[in-house]
Amino acid sequence: MSETPNELRYAETHEWAREEDGIVAVGITDHAQDALGDVVYVELPEPGQWVAAREEAGVVESVKAASDIYAPVTGTVVAVNEQLEDAPELVNQDPYGDGWFFRIEPDDAAELGELLDADTYAETCAAEDE
Repeated sequence: MSETPNELRYAETHEWAREEDGIVAVGITDHAQDALGDVVYVELPEPGQWVAAREEAGVVESVKAASDIYAPVTGTVVAVNEQLEDAPELVNQDPYGDGWFFRIEPDDAAELGELLDADTYAETCAAEDE
């Protein structure tokens, strides 16, 4: 069973979101990184770029496949995880910590509440795995 921290919110497309002092950190879930396999490359949005919720904001590539990364909330990218350029394996090793992708200053913080809670996300993953 994949790890699903309760303090995070989740998109059905397997991104997680964590509110940190008004900024939303974004990454992919343990379930997603496990399904992808060894991550070999991550393409991230540019700082200052505006992203829309549920729209493509980047790409993660693994030895198995490439997958789009979707913004869980609408807003402006204020930081990207530059460590991933040289160490994309951080996504596999620590998806909820050092493997984060980017941070967004949300246009509307209420969008975070529209994402799934941990229990609902875990149920969604279990249904996919059946």
